[in-house]
Amino acid sequence: MPPKKSRNDYLERILTARVYDVAQETPLEPAPNLSARMHNQLLLKREDMQPVFSFKLRGAYNKMAKLSAAALKKGVIAASAGNHAQGVALAAQRMGCAATIVMPATTPQIKIQAVENRGATVVLHGDSYTDAYVRAREVARETRATFVHPYDDPDVIAGQGTIAMELLRQHAKPIHAIFVPVGGGGLIAGIAVYVKRLRPEIKIIGVEPEDADAMYRSLRKKERVVLPQVGLFADGVAVKQVGQETFRLCRQFVDEVILVDTDAICAAIKDVFEDTRSILEPAGALSIAGAKAYARRGRLRNKTLIAIASGANMNFDRLRHVAERAELGEQREGILAVTIPESPGSFKAFCALLGPRNVTEFNYRYSDPRQAHVFVGVQVHNRSEMGTLLAALKQKGLKAVDLSDNEMAKLHVRHLVGGRAPQAKNEVLYRFEFPERPGALMGFLNSMSHNWNISLFHYRNHGADYGRVLAGIQVPPEEKPAFQAFLDGLGYPCWDESRNPAYRLFLG
Repeated sequence: MPPKKSRNDYLERILTARVYDVAQETPLEPAPNLSARMHNQLLLKREDMQPVFSFKLRGAYNKMAKLSAAALKKGVIAASAGNHAQGVALAAQRMGCAATIVMPATTPQIKIQAVENRGATVVLHGDSYTDAYVRAREVARETRATFVHPYDDPDVIAGQGTIAMELLRQHAKPIHAIFVPVGGGGLIAGIAVYVKRLRPEIKIIGVEPEDADAMYRSLRKKERVVLPQVGLFADGVAVKQVGQETFRLCRQFVDEVILVDTDAICAAIKDVFEDTRSILEPAGALSIAGAKAYARRGRLRNKTLIAIASGANMNFDRLRHVAERAELGEQREGILAVTIPESPGSFKAFCALLGPRNVTEFNYRYSDPRQAHVFVGVQVHNRSEMGTLLAALKQKGLKAVDLSDNEMAKLHVRHLVGGRAPQAKNEVLYRFEFPERPGALMGFLNSMSHNWNISLFHYRNHGADYGRVLAGIQVPPEEKPAFQAFLDGLGYPCWDESRNPAYRLFLG
């Protein structure tokens, strides 16, 4: 009987990994336009071209391929809201194995459908990956199914490491650095342990978003840290704590982790599109953003840089205008005109009636002392859900009109907050930014005093990691100190726009 492999012999694990039953060897392609602008040769490892449009199936399949027949008979279970879920589902489908995927209840229907289409059973639980993970572990204990971890497992890490095996074979010439997106650390750990064993002169650079920097902080502190919250724009790497084994490997083999912001990620998505006509997801474009920042910081010239284009499971609603209309056409968004009493607290009470639905926008302007007309966009699963929502509003005495098929409303009214409001006495106008996550809007409203009437409100979901609100608030002079205290304690960036000429000309 051959000796059992220790967790340290990753070279052998990677060389013997079983991934090509489902994965393909992806091309290493030049990005000519971006290379010219960077004054370096940038090569893209196109993992977005895998059957599930992500590298994740490599690790999932390698883990499951090593399970015994008895274990496979009991099935597998995983927690994921995206690429790992599809990788596990595809692997299970190929092996004839039952798979259960626990996903947050907030997961978009398109991702749920993609997993179910591969024969897996989807269980919706909680509002976050953490909630889903805890539930998946419970189900694994109850059913004795094998839990397939998305990153913190030697076989998963080795499966991802086959990417390094391919790219070193594809490019035998000198390589200055390889840039890898970092979430839980499985991908970079697998790549780093292989590259450093064979080509130690190549730098391994991890890339994380500024608001999801668990590995960066952990390496600096020399212990795993837990982030209180993470930005959701690059949801594929939105991890609060990196893996124990991946952290151990990264401490040993990763040269550096750099951070990039949302603007840089968006620019990288555009860069790749212009070179390849492919659209990467935010997490998939992280490495390209990192390569650009690294080359700029180090003033590199004529070096060969490789970036792992890790996935293309882009949420379409982030392609703003087209997605806005496509969602309506597919009956995934409803538009309502709702009349509410013009009194302090009624606006927040109305928001509470919307429940857990994702709000895509609010438009509201004070115009009448008795009633207010609010223009609202909400995300729904189908048109029948709109009927349920309308009935619920009617039951609470609120008049609501469905504008989802009204062309003028969709083209024009939804972007207007306009009109002067001479009766809005003592109004101040502020612009706010707050982290965009479920419940954030209600949290913002809950922090305000009930004594301050909201006289103008405009919010629009841009598919980004920050929500942006323009709010007119009626604050009596004697309450200005209390209002300033509210602003100081809010913890969100804000700007006083009361003297902005656009406000004075059109809204004040």
